[in-house]
Amino acid sequence: MHLNYTFAAQSFGSDPSSEGGDLNAYESPILQLVFSLLQKAHQQGASDIHWEPLEKSFRVRFRIDGQLHEIQQLPKKLHGAVINRLKIMTGSMSIAEKRLPQEGRFRETIDYQVVDFRVSCIPTLHGESIVLRLLETSSLGRDLTELGLWEDDLALLERIIHRPDGLVLVTGPTGSGKTTTLYAILNVLNKRDCKMITVEDPVEYQIPGINQVAVQDTIGRTFSAVLRSMLRQATNIIMVGEIRDSETAGIAINAALTGHLILSTLHTNDAVSALTRLEDLDVPTFLRSEALRAVVAQRLVRRLCPHCKVPTTLSNYEIIALELTPEALTDATPMKAAGCEQCHQRGFQGRFGIFEILICDEESHQDKPKHTLRDDAVRKMLEGWTTPQEVFSATLAV
Repeated sequence: MHLNYTFAAQSFGSDPSSEGGDLNAYESPILQLVFSLLQKAHQQGASDIHWEPLEKSFRVRFRIDGQLHEIQQLPKKLHGAVINRLKIMTGSMSIAEKRLPQEGRFRETIDYQVVDFRVSCIPTLHGESIVLRLLETSSLGRDLTELGLWEDDLALLERIIHRPDGLVLVTGPTGSGKTTTLYAILNVLNKRDCKMITVEDPVEYQIPGINQVAVQDTIGRTFSAVLRSMLRQATNIIMVGEIRDSETAGIAINAALTGHLILSTLHTNDAVSALTRLEDLDVPTFLRSEALRAVVAQRLVRRLCPHCKVPTTLSNYEIIALELTPEALTDATPMKAAGCEQCHQRGFQGRFGIFEILICDEESHQDKPKHTLRDDAVRKMLEGWTTPQEVFSATLAV
């Protein structure tokens, strides 16, 4: 899957070096090149664009549904001019600084949609490498019903988040959709009669009606410092992007015990492991038991393209490995990927969440979730949402 951008390379009369290049002389073709790749990434549903300098070329890759796809090997001579263009678009990154990591963001309108781009630049052996994270403002309206929760799980979660106080944790590895779930919860709770503040690193999306604070460790604006100040803001609901240390955990627990609803994330493999993680963060068991309302563990799984998926039969290995009973297979409709123009021949289109929910409040305290991440993934696979291979991939560590 390669795009033809030779027009940009041919437009250069001389060889702009990878150290910079003359943007005034080559501005038009570079603008076309960069915007074309931004547009292509948006059209194909990419979450990230990787601009990577290699020894003799300049590689561009898209991350689509969690998978990296190489899009183009550009001439190395375009590297400096493209990197400089991306830095200039942020309005805050220095094109003169090539030795230190830099971060920024910019906004672009693509196909009549506003897209925010978060920019991360690091120096590598063969030049500066940039990764753009695409943050579509259109996904701000997503609510809990669109995440992939079954009706009974959705009812459980909605009951918990409408409590006036307590701690609700969303857990999973990096890139498992935790922030998306938190934003969906905020969308449900965002009312005019409710004071809501978030502290994030960084602020992913700007949500109307919510006060959002970005962490900046260099000036002392840490999670714990901001969280402590929030408690003096007469706040109803607080979202903490991540509980990273004992100090933040302690303040969050105390806030949950004093009339605030606290939403946050932890990095654990499953819901039960969150209890152990809180102990590691020096949270006493009796305080955790009083404050914690629920833990939602999740992963993201690729969704089969609805336009081209076809029925399939599970192999004996898959049946045994997934511990499927004859009863479970009775009404099963397993599907496999085929590939079509709608999904760019990949067989998958988008992702959905798999979940396990551990309820910890007095009304329905559980020692373990009603079902595991593997159980949820298998149930959705049997209904034709995804493939057995995706189930194995997503739940291998749990």
